[in-house]
Amino acid sequence: MMDKMIARFPAQLGEALEIAQKITLKKHSSPFRSVFISGLGGSGIGGGFVQDFVRTSCKLPVVVSKGYQAPAWVNKHTLAICSSYSGNTEETLSTFEQLTGTGAKIVCIASGGKLIELAKKHGYDYVQVPGGWSSPRACLGYSVVAQLGVFRAAKLIPGKLLSNIAAAQKLLTRDQASIQKHARKIAGFLLGKTPVLYTADHAEAVAVRWRQQINENAKMLCWHHVIPEMNHNELVGWRDQRPDVAVIWLRNHDDYARTSIRTDINKDIVEHYTQTSIEVYSKGKSQIEKAMWLVHLGDWMSFYLAELRKVDPTEIKVIDFLKGELAKV
Repeated sequence: MMDKMIARFPAQLGEALEIAQKITLKKHSSPFRSVFISGLGGSGIGGGFVQDFVRTSCKLPVVVSKGYQAPAWVNKHTLAICSSYSGNTEETLSTFEQLTGTGAKIVCIASGGKLIELAKKHGYDYVQVPGGWSSPRACLGYSVVAQLGVFRAAKLIPGKLLSNIAAAQKLLTRDQASIQKHARKIAGFLLGKTPVLYTADHAEAVAVRWRQQINENAKMLCWHHVIPEMNHNELVGWRDQRPDVAVIWLRNHDDYARTSIRTDINKDIVEHYTQTSIEVYSKGKSQIEKAMWLVHLGDWMSFYLAELRKVDPTEIKVIDFLKGELAKV
């Protein structure tokens, strides 16, 4: 089941692009001065990718929230995006209710559920993505591309960013077999270890996605950090031999020069304490292509790691238990 969903990711990017290109927004009375994105899990990391992708083209500050509350600064000059694949995420619905009293331009993204119902009821703009996917985390393409489509419709980014999605789809379709082969090797590398992921600060969303997929699909603990920030704290924690830890350096050939130099030095330091350390470089031309290539690699890796560990990558019983307990309160 999970392998079939992962295999469909390139096609999902194409479907999402068709949806995004058709997004239109009702005219808002005030100019935008900020963007606020509310989302959890796969929808939350979708916002993280969008935040990374628009960093050099969107002139407004973009903030992603993964909790219950909308910040006090949200007002009539804010574009507020509420994203939840199911449309029933408790935290996002709570945030939505708070946003309704701020005067913000609210846009909802979901496959259905209460979020779409409320958007229709109150007359807010909404983007309805295809339903039927049993694991929302497999719907990252819909989340990322729909949010980019909202930015484009609001005239906050150039249209070329969406064309990079089409290029990413072609790249992943072409490289599917080689990506799977590479993913199997990385999964074997991580088996029996605690994974640690390091990457450049501008690409943190990729590391978060890898961590989340290792958590949910392979049922393993994992942590990540970004460079240069980890040089100001976590680097000091590398003091003892840690043969139980496997480090993956997620890299791009065009990372900021000083960040790349730092990564090289960090790698030399860390390898004094663990011999299980590998570099994984992205492929592609644009930032979006590179990120989606690494996402697809990480998704396949987490699936193969689940196979090696003999666990069901789709099972999330503990999350279902948590939701059941919360429903009692």
